[in-house]
Amino acid sequence: MRFVYLLAVYLAAPVICAVFLWRGLRDRGYWRNFRQRFGFGARTVPHGVWIHAVSVGEVQACAPLVGVLRQRYPELPLTVTTVTPTGAARARALFGGAAQVRYVPFDLPGAVRRFFARVQPRLAVIVETELWPNLYRECARRRVPLVLASARLSARSVGRYRRLGALFRDTLSQAAVVAAQGAVDAERFHALGADPASTHVTGNLKFDFQLPPRTVERGARLREQYAHARALWVAGSTHGGGEEQALLEAQRRVRALHPEALLVLAPRHPQRFAEVAALLHQAGASFVRRSQGAAAAAQTCEVLLLDSLGELLDFYAAADVASCATPPRSARASARCWRTRRPGCVSVRRDAPRWTATAVRSASSWG
Repeated sequence: MRFVYLLAVYLAAPVICAVFLWRGLRDRGYWRNFRQRFGFGARTVPHGVWIHAVSVGEVQACAPLVGVLRQRYPELPLTVTTVTPTGAARARALFGGAAQVRYVPFDLPGAVRRFFARVQPRLAVIVETELWPNLYRECARRRVPLVLASARLSARSVGRYRRLGALFRDTLSQAAVVAAQGAVDAERFHALGADPASTHVTGNLKFDFQLPPRTVERGARLREQYAHARALWVAGSTHGGGEEQALLEAQRRVRALHPEALLVLAPRHPQRFAEVAALLHQAGASFVRRSQGAAAAAQTCEVLLLDSLGELLDFYAAADVASCATPPRSARASARCWRTRRPGCVSVRRDAPRWTATAVRSASSWG
C-alpha cells in the first residue's frame, strides 16, 4: 500500500504544481516561496516547535497555542506552516516576529526530508486534520514527537481513510498524542488505528480564542464610519456557488423591513474579490469596496464589499446580525432574524468556530 501511495503522490505532484501555478495568475501569493513546497528555503533556528495549520481558520485556531508558548517559553523557536497564501498572510499578521512562517512541503519523501533538515523541530503539532504518511513517517524516523491538536475526523473521512487500510493505520501509529475535539472524534481515530492510551478528548482550540485587544472599539469606529444611523449585518466567509446571490436576495428582503440596512459581504478567498464585485455590478446592487475607502458613499449604498484581510472580526463587532460561513437557508429566514431585533442573531455552519458567535454577541446594540 505504501508503494501505491508513493506512486500516487509522485504522479499527482506535477498536476498540483500546475494548479498552484495557474492559481498564481490571479493570486501571486501562490508563486511566492514556491520552492518551500519542495522543502527548500532558508534554515530556521533549530530545536523549536513546529505548528502546522493548513489555512486561515486553522491559523486563527492555533493563535492561543502560539500565545501560550510564547508567554511560557519566550526563547523557544516557533515555526508555523500553512498550505495557502491567505493562511501564510494571516499567520504573519497574527504572529509577526514571534514565529517563522513558511509553507509545508508536498508529501514527497525528498521534500519532507529537506524540510526537516531546515527546520529541525523538537516537537511537531498538527492542528485539526492533516494526515500525511511521509510527513508522519519522517517524524518517527527523526524521533520528533507528533501531536494532533484539536483533532477531528468526519464520518466520510473515516470511510475514505479505511479504504487505504494499513497505510493510515501506520500513519496514525506515529502520533505521540491525539488531542481530539470530542468523544466521537476520539472513537474515529481509534477505529483508524490510533493508540487509545495516547488519545484524549481535549476540546477545540478555537474555543480558547480571545478577542484581540480593542476589537469592540474598532467595531464601534466602523459602525460610526459606515452605518451611523442604520442597521448593519455581515455575511462572512462566503464561498460562491450561489451564496452571494442568496445573500443579495436576503438583503432585498431585509431592506423591505429596514430600508437603510447595509450588508457587509466578505468573500473567504481574496482571489474572489474581483469576481464578487463583478457579480454585484451585474446584479445592479449599489455597492462600495472597502479597499477604496469611500466611507461617504458607503453611507448610502446597500452593500459594502469587504475586499481586505484581517478586518472581518472588527466588522462582526460592528454588526447587529451576522451570517458566518454559509448564508441563511432562505431570504425569509434572514428577514425573520431582523424581525427578532436581537443583536447577535447568527446563522453558522455546524463546523463554524464558536468564537464567531461570541464576537457577534459582543457587537453594538440594535440600531
